[in-house]
Amino acid sequence: MAHDIHLDETTGKHSFFSVKEKAWHGLGQIVQDYPTSAEAIQHAGLDYEVVKSPLFTKGQTLLADNGGLVTGDAELAVPNYYATMRTDSNTVLGVVGRDYHVVQNRDAFSFFDSIVGGEGIMYETAGALGNGERIFITAKLPGYIRVGSDDLIEQYLFLTTSHDGSRSITAAFTPIRIVCANTLNAAMHRKSNTVKIRHTSGAKERLEEAHKLMGMSNKLSMQMEGIFNQWTKVRITDSEVKKLIQLAMIPNKEVLDKLKSGRDEELSTAYNNMVDKVYEYGMSNPTQQLDTTKGTLFGAYNSVTGYFQNVRNYKNDEAKLKSILLGGTAQIRTQAAFNLCTDFAKSGAVVLNWN
Repeated sequence: MAHDIHLDETTGKHSFFSVKEKAWHGLGQIVQDYPTSAEAIQHAGLDYEVVKSPLFTKGQTLLADNGGLVTGDAELAVPNYYATMRTDSNTVLGVVGRDYHVVQNRDAFSFFDSIVGGEGIMYETAGALGNGERIFITAKLPGYIRVGSDDLIEQYLFLTTSHDGSRSITAAFTPIRIVCANTLNAAMHRKSNTVKIRHTSGAKERLEEAHKLMGMSNKLSMQMEGIFNQWTKVRITDSEVKKLIQLAMIPNKEVLDKLKSGRDEELSTAYNNMVDKVYEYGMSNPTQQLDTTKGTLFGAYNSVTGYFQNVRNYKNDEAKLKSILLGGTAQIRTQAAFNLCTDFAKSGAVVLNWN
């Protein structure tokens, strides 16, 4: 899998750090102890400033002899638009409008610090992609979601933002099952587990959103623990698991129509192969043989999440991150699986539920 982690040519280091575990592709810094936010910024090479700089273009001159245009020497200001630029390297990161507000990397980290007053939050990974125009942070919260006696789910907060105007500040509650690193980031009752903050927002609004996210995380954590433990007690047959996977992995209306009308023989080879891979993971992966997962609805849900986390190939790490955490295909299909499992727990049947 390729990577898009920024290489700082001045320091010769990649802008990434992780705690204890091997960093992406062996790049970046591995530290033994959870750092403070200030230390995490330095470990990840995110201790740079970003500024908005005026944009200029060259004027053009009309040639009298042939009527052509040539670029002149005069500089003309581009009104209402600015370049965002790293001050340490003078690297241009993007073009933004006049209302765009730069959120420095240290302020993105302080957003997380403010959630729990800096106490108990553990920065586990952080890094910069591209030329440093996109950054991400993962932080572990205290405590676990406990499924059964010893199937533990760690609670993470994930944040990403950009310095090129391409996305808002996005922060999400992201539970991860320890035994297989499956990201179980579904939303309860079709509600979001994510907050988004515009780059025009001030510090006060960001602080309010931070507390909103923490309240949401606490509520989701309690709800998930109850739901997942209920699912470990709901039995599901292998054929029902296969059907649930088929419905969760529907890519478009064409496939939906074929399934609804019973025209399974017309389904594409690519779709059938994908379903088979998800099913194979669900039936044979060792983490699917535990008491909490073998033959249970919780196991059926983990079939889909485990496929996207541990089986599916992605173009690069950023593509995987977008797919699983930023509203991409994996997150959409994971949510579909969650909804199907929710309906199965109520009705005892796999019900087609396409939104």
